[in-house]
Amino acid sequence: MLAIPSKRHQRTDVTYLEPAEVTALLGAPDRTTIAGRRDHALLQMAVTTGMRISELTGLKITDIHLGPGAHALCHGKGRKDRGTPLDRETVAVLRVFIAERATTHGYLFPTRTGTRMSRDAVAARLNQHTATAAATCPSLAGKKITPHILRHTCAMRLLEAGSDASLVALFLGHESVETTQIYIHANMKTKEAALARTTPTGTTPGRYQPADDTLLAYLQSL
Repeated sequence: MLAIPSKRHQRTDVTYLEPAEVTALLGAPDRTTIAGRRDHALLQMAVTTGMRISELTGLKITDIHLGPGAHALCHGKGRKDRGTPLDRETVAVLRVFIAERATTHGYLFPTRTGTRMSRDAVAARLNQHTATAAATCPSLAGKKITPHILRHTCAMRLLEAGSDASLVALFLGHESVETTQIYIHANMKTKEAALARTTPTGTTPGRYQPADDTLLAYLQSL
């Protein structure tokens, strides 16, 4: 049974956010409220770390280290833990967000009662912020944004920055590099850059012009 090949199926294109769409989405939450600041920090983490939604909602405050070599200890799929580095912007956002919390324990992105956020709750908040961001970035209106698309966005950001596929797989916690190949297929900028490095074929443009086209002249005279 193991030797039976899997059924071939149509592969769908990977959806991800462009830089302008990321900026608009991150600016959508109302940061004058506690919930808005939480959502902004969560979206920032999702786009820059590529964590799965279950990994993000499961983060504890004690999993975040904002000193030298800032990183988050992620409890990943299949009970596998990994350390994910944090960039400067994410560190700045988390430092302010954690500082205003009344406790140094508990979930990093809790509900109002301090419990863990559900997948549906995160998806609902994301839909709300996407609708708000679409007012300033119309391209978002035609996209169905899910939490997993933020993970795709992180992978594409890494690839466009010149990261190797094996490094992206390690960053996202993929079991195999083959899983990361879908992002390489979807990254048009990488393909265009590779094409630009090839040698021109030397073909000149132009329409075929016969030396003596008596048949065409006869037809035009009719």
